[in-house]
Amino acid sequence: MAGNLDHALAAMRAIAPPLDPKKHKGQAGKIAVIGGCREYTGAPYFSAISALKMGADLSHVFCTNGAATVIKSYSPELIVHPIFVESHELADESQESQQATKNKTLSEIDRWISGFSCLVIGPGLGRDPLLLDCVSEIIRKARAKEIPMVLDGDGLFLVTSEPELISGYALATLTPNINEHKRLAQKIKGAEHEVQTDKIPDELKSLASQLGGVTILQKGFTDYMSDGTSVLACDFYGSPRRCGGQGDILSGTVAVFTSWARQCKGSPDMEKLSRNPCMLGALAGSVLVRRAAQDAFTRHRRSTVTGNIIECLQAR
Repeated sequence: MAGNLDHALAAMRAIAPPLDPKKHKGQAGKIAVIGGCREYTGAPYFSAISALKMGADLSHVFCTNGAATVIKSYSPELIVHPIFVESHELADESQESQQATKNKTLSEIDRWISGFSCLVIGPGLGRDPLLLDCVSEIIRKARAKEIPMVLDGDGLFLVTSEPELISGYALATLTPNINEHKRLAQKIKGAEHEVQTDKIPDELKSLASQLGGVTILQKGFTDYMSDGTSVLACDFYGSPRRCGGQGDILSGTVAVFTSWARQCKGSPDMEKLSRNPCMLGALAGSVLVRRAAQDAFTRHRRSTVTGNIIECLQAR
């Protein structure tokens, strides 16, 4: 890895805020997950609860009416906002009524958004056009307020369709797998572009540069991350068990460390790796999720599921 594991762990310890009884609730991070629809309720829960397990003080989920009760039933620790409406619910409504509903949703977001230290956009979001339209506006609002954001799942689908939403925004982190990376690269570089999987660091650096300095964390056997100027890698071995949901754990973890790194004045250990809080957040998330997956697999072997990995999360 670029900078060894010891340097990475030392940087993480420097980023993590001290546990101080004089601090008040919220100073260690308020994370909001934008996602969750009728079909997908696990992903936003995994992301939001992972943020809490990593040390954030508060974790919110903004989801559809159909997902809210289910997500609330998973944990009383999460603050769940059932604000989104899907297109099928408004099928018989006029255009004016649909616009009024969208405005109401965005008005509700306005009440909260300034208080968040990072947004996670996409886990379990789905691809309903009305939902995606609302989330596009949320991304624009977050940019205007300089709020960091981590985009995963259907959030990546959205920004692949509309890359101008995040292009040039240095506080955005994208977390694609190799196939999502290929689709994004073809959107930016042209449909004929073929990603060379044996040259991922170079491919990633080029793509991040063309997107104006966003940070891209590409998940794989080795996780690579780049902001267009440098590349970091995490090849710390995690687990051979590839249960679904690990990307959601990663998004919540990256969000916490990104918000902490942004507030931190830095240290020699951090600067050996990067001065970019999104790069440090991506690296911290990658290392710690892999360590948690390793611990979970040691205990549970082939029966390891996402909840077991979350149980092993801790900012060491």
